[in-house]
Amino acid sequence: MSLFFRKGADDARARTAIIDIGSNSIRLVVYEGPARLPATLFNEKVLAGLGRGLAETGAISDEGMAAARKALARFAMLARAMEVSELRTVATAAVREASNGPELLAMAAELGLEVELLSGEAEAMASGLGVLSAFPDADGIVGDLGGGSLELVRVRGGELGERVSFPLGVLRIAAIRAGGKGTLDRHVARVLADAGWTGRGRGLPLFLVGGSWRALARLDMHQTAYPLPVIHGYRLSSDTIQRLIRTIGALPKGKLRTIPNLSGGRIGTMDDAARLLTVLLKHLGCEATITSSFGLREGLLYERLDAPTRGLDPLIVAAREEGRRLGRFPEHGDLLNDWIAPLFGQEAPALERLRHAACLLADVAWLANPEFRAERGLEVALHGNWVAIATAERAMLAQALFTCFGGGSESPDPLARLADPEALETAMRWGLAMRLGQRLSGGVAAPLKRSAVAKAGEALELRTDPGQTALYGEAVERRHKALAAALGLAHAHVPDLVRT
Repeated sequence: MSLFFRKGADDARARTAIIDIGSNSIRLVVYEGPARLPATLFNEKVLAGLGRGLAETGAISDEGMAAARKALARFAMLARAMEVSELRTVATAAVREASNGPELLAMAAELGLEVELLSGEAEAMASGLGVLSAFPDADGIVGDLGGGSLELVRVRGGELGERVSFPLGVLRIAAIRAGGKGTLDRHVARVLADAGWTGRGRGLPLFLVGGSWRALARLDMHQTAYPLPVIHGYRLSSDTIQRLIRTIGALPKGKLRTIPNLSGGRIGTMDDAARLLTVLLKHLGCEATITSSFGLREGLLYERLDAPTRGLDPLIVAAREEGRRLGRFPEHGDLLNDWIAPLFGQEAPALERLRHAACLLADVAWLANPEFRAERGLEVALHGNWVAIATAERAMLAQALFTCFGGGSESPDPLARLADPEALETAMRWGLAMRLGQRLSGGVAAPLKRSAVAKAGEALELRTDPGQTALYGEAVERRHKALAAALGLAHAHVPDLVRT
């Protein structure tokens, strides 16, 4: 482990970083923010291809070593310039297996980088933990496809189960397929059977980790004009993967390079990645796949957390941090959620959680031009780096913020393509309730603590404590009436209420 320390670093804002020396790429990621789900401050990769040709020569090529030196020198210098408080450097299959792997480790040491050489077991564990950090309720198999190896990990109940590492990295697949039609299928069938993994995924999803598999998801999004360009949580069926194989074979590489956000360095391995995925699904017995943006690096962060921190809801942690960063009054979101909760008392826990996240984000657009605050709220919800949230839930979050910031009861595109009308109507009511609370309170704590809103018979009552009647101004009344109408109720102000 390589450590850099900055004087007086605030632990809550301290920057940590990971340099991941993989078989296909070398990457630096710098993180800052809450330990449970820090934000990515910087992310850069170099496709060094350390594992290319490794199966034939047993060594990292001269070109790969040169690319590694250049990338590591830059990344070490950037980490120091960014005042990273802790830098962890890890290496995986290619360095582990190459005859000249020790030379690369020595080269890194000259640059001040102490490299941890992860075993296949450690690599698998980190990948599994990375998925659990983003999908706390994951029940399936994690498949992490790197350049030199493939790790499989059983996850369920927030814990890691059986795990295994195979020399089936994407840079090795072409050599296996060179043996003729059906060679890859037979090879994968044999190695899974020998390890006792045949059929272990029956009825379970396969969580896809790794850049080559994310590239497949990116291609499918482009082909289908998917309305939400967020890779995390995207699903690929077996039939879709077969279609992608045909697409990759038919499209010139130049055409593939025009696809937005599709890494040019992944194009050459996409066909091999897709064909490996096809036979893997077949022999594991998995039918569905779920793409994960979280993997080894996030798992390395997650494994260091204590049990209470691991148990925190990553969506709520991230929404609270975003609300703190962009809002005016950090404590306001939790208070607002408590204030409007009596109106939605019969909601399922999953909806309560989503409403809480919306309230934590209820002030993120205040700096935007007033004419575009609704659009800003929509963008934060749809495109934020959220995890542990389904696509339809993103749409509900977006509807709540759009309405809260003055967008009204309409559902702008693409919300209606992502969630059903009933769900969006529920979120619209959340937004109106949030909008009322924000106007009544001015965004600060005291007015919410001195008032309450509740259903009483056929009326929606807004109750104010003694001496607080002046809080109920004209603008508040308008928003009160709008919320009451959406709930099918009359509106009533109950002043000078003595609460018992």
